[in-house]
Amino acid sequence: HEVLLGKESKEDLTDKIDSYLTHPIFGILFFFLIMALVFMLTFTIGDYISGYLETLIEMFNDAIHNFLLQIHVSDWLISLVCDGIISGVGGIITFLPNITILFIALAFLEDSGYMARVAYVMNGIMGKLGLSGRAFIPMVLGFGCTVPAIMASRTLESMKDRRRVMLITPFMSCSAKLPTYILLSGMFFQEHAMWVAYSMYLIGILVALAVAFISSKIEKAKEYKPLLIELPIYKMPSLHTVYVYVWEKVKDFLQKAGTTIFIASIVLWVLLNFGIHGYSSDISSSFAAMIGKTITPVLVPVGLGFWQIAVALLAGISAKEVVVSSLGVLFGISDLNSVSAEGGMQQALLMIGFNSLNAYCMMLFVLLYIPCFASLATIKKESGSSLYMWKAAAFQLAIAWLITFIFYQIARIFWV
Repeated sequence: HEVLLGKESKEDLTDKIDSYLTHPIFGILFFFLIMALVFMLTFTIGDYISGYLETLIEMFNDAIHNFLLQIHVSDWLISLVCDGIISGVGGIITFLPNITILFIALAFLEDSGYMARVAYVMNGIMGKLGLSGRAFIPMVLGFGCTVPAIMASRTLESMKDRRRVMLITPFMSCSAKLPTYILLSGMFFQEHAMWVAYSMYLIGILVALAVAFISSKIEKAKEYKPLLIELPIYKMPSLHTVYVYVWEKVKDFLQKAGTTIFIASIVLWVLLNFGIHGYSSDISSSFAAMIGKTITPVLVPVGLGFWQIAVALLAGISAKEVVVSSLGVLFGISDLNSVSAEGGMQQALLMIGFNSLNAYCMMLFVLLYIPCFASLATIKKESGSSLYMWKAAAFQLAIAWLITFIFYQIARIFWV
């Protein structure tokens, strides 16, 4: 027989902690502070480990390049392997430490019993938006990945509520958007990089809540009754549970790097190196440039009027990590997370007239625009409607354009 000892003292401690963490005002402040701490760890420790990973990828790329030269492989094939595949996949792999730390932190918060408190604390705010506090759980899960977050909307009673949660969950910053924030904030905002990236998480939450509020007014959703939720006793997270959770997420990320990002990198390389007249080293006459230049006019009012950025954003619909790997392929830079590569990328971007304001607008647009293919497929499955999926995608694209447009037009006046 197993005997549970010290339960009363644990319950007393839980009650003491909860007097702060479930407080209507302090509880929300603590939530944002905890997320800021998670961010700081993601940036500081993640960047430190990434440094070693970058060196390995750089050495690997050089070794492959030299080997292909020695066996006299044609230039286009060397370019495909080194500038296309290794730049695309390798560029995104360098962000693996940052993403792993984010998942470890989320697993700790989940298993310690804190996430249930977040739903409880947010119940008052969510109730005024015509949603249950339970609806905040999918939103918090959205920090990890939008797919399981959308699936978590099943806990809501009516399909109407579930659809509203499906509509707002993709506005949360999933881990796939993190590489874009790390890259652009690191290049253009140096010592303020962490806070710039953190602002994306806050903006995502605010936009999601604002959309929920407006839709509740349009649909005349009734205010919700108090939430009944069991708050478990705080406990030290199980290392095995954390390991399983993190390994599943890292495995998904590596599978994505090996499939979606791999294929996207090859497709993008082909579009960049082939034009109407066949293979060409002049990117400006490539198919990618033609596609990018067609979309560019729509992106000019939001501060993203560069065909290279248009191509990266378009490629990012397959998976959000592809935005960064596309930039690597577009500018021929493999280990995007290293200081030298960031310098090279920054110079390349500055040369096309892309500055810190454009960088912030791009982060904002990536935060809010169409979710990835996997998320769209999940929205279709969970809502039981292809039409709803297309409506949700169009709505998110419109919101991204509108908010980035307003920000860019106002910020232009003050931006130094």
